[in-house]
Amino acid sequence: MSLKILYGVQGTGNGHISRTRMMAKYFKQHDVDVIYLFSGRERDKFFDMEIFGDYLHCKGLTLHTKAGKLNLLETACKNALIQFIQDVRRLDLSQYDLIINDFEPVTAWAAKFQNKPIIGTGHQYSFGPRTPKEGDSLMARLVMKSFAPIKTTVGQHWYPYEANTVPPVIDSTLAATDCHGAYVVYLPFEDQEQVTDVLKQFPNERFIQYSPELIDSEQANVSLRKTRHDAFKQDLMGAKGVICNSGFELNSECIHIGLPVLTKPLAGQMEQLSNAKVLAELGFADRISEVTVASLRPWLKKDKTLRPNPFPDVAQAIVEWVMQEDWQNIDDLRESLWQGIVKPESITASQT
Repeated sequence: MSLKILYGVQGTGNGHISRTRMMAKYFKQHDVDVIYLFSGRERDKFFDMEIFGDYLHCKGLTLHTKAGKLNLLETACKNALIQFIQDVRRLDLSQYDLIINDFEPVTAWAAKFQNKPIIGTGHQYSFGPRTPKEGDSLMARLVMKSFAPIKTTVGQHWYPYEANTVPPVIDSTLAATDCHGAYVVYLPFEDQEQVTDVLKQFPNERFIQYSPELIDSEQANVSLRKTRHDAFKQDLMGAKGVICNSGFELNSECIHIGLPVLTKPLAGQMEQLSNAKVLAELGFADRISEVTVASLRPWLKKDKTLRPNPFPDVAQAIVEWVMQEDWQNIDDLRESLWQGIVKPESITASQT
């Protein structure tokens, strides 16, 4: 009898979905029945979801931002807590053998109350005591611990700071192609008109600016593009460099491909501030605090040649580990996945 799995995915950003897309690819190769549940944005705001079949949807919880900053008041006011509690209580998990969770709160809390086996896998589960942090606070720790509470976790990060941590889940087939001569810009938390205006101040450079809220069009040296999975990946592989927020997934893909990155963390959000700190410390990205002509100019002029730092096919390894049903033991999984990954020079130097 095959396993029946409910896979909960936080849909506020596209990184969680990108990871799950790779996991879904490999689950399809096994005798397993996986139902996906997405929350964190309205159902009609999801795109390119065919691989997930007839997925479930809940409102869930999300973060609200404005002009590149976390808006705590709006986050508190606009999250429908009563509906969230109702969704948790209504979600019947009795038919499932296992719950897998990528920082999705409805399935995490339902599994906790119904005492169902659950595995958390994703970047947020790598934030242990040894992981470098910035913007840490009691509130940030409370959110990280309580948003999707799970005991058995497989964290993902760019370095094995914690014992439960493996490398990022990305499409490991991504590789640099012939450069199209443009920078890919993905700053979904910023004011898109303001970003475009800044980019237009560099007429000798070409930019492809992606955002879910944009309409395909051209403005001077800036190509505006509505976010689409396949088109974005093609432009990414041929990019001259990337300007992006400090989310985990896109920066992981850039490290894998060997793309120069200028990263701007979401102000007030501990995860992105910590990511920006680690990216800069490991030499994987340059960091700015705001998107302005003055902050972009030095990076655009900089010699930015990098070599690829490829990650293994982590999604396939995690799926095979799940199918073995020895979910409390991740030692072999972790050790096998970190073998052969070159340590960044900054880490190597600090250990000598």
